[in-house]
Amino acid sequence: MSCSDEFVAFLIDQFSGWGKVTGRKMFGGVGLYHDGKMFGLVADDVAYLKVDDSNREDFEKAGCAPFRPYADRDVIMSYYEIPPDVLECAEELGEWADRSFMVQTKKR
Repeated sequence: MSCSDEFVAFLIDQFSGWGKVTGRKMFGGVGLYHDGKMFGLVADDVAYLKVDDSNREDFEKAGCAPFRPYADRDVIMSYYEIPPDVLECAEELGEWADRSFMVQTKKR
């Protein structure tokens, strides 16, 4: 996994209308944080948002794939690729990010 600084900067700029987002390097990728909570990640210049039963269907309907950290193993994490059209529209991206942030902050 790797991420270009340019792509991460683009993402942070796209999220700026929603709120302050920071990126932290981790395991060759970048974690996306808002208010101290990781709600997304970037791997190989592909951005993913956190999912659960409340928002997974939106990603699946958009034809997005889950994050698979290992090419040689059938491991799926609870993050799905952000649809390209959502990624290009900062306002819509903020709405999707908000739902993913809520997934991350739910009390269990």
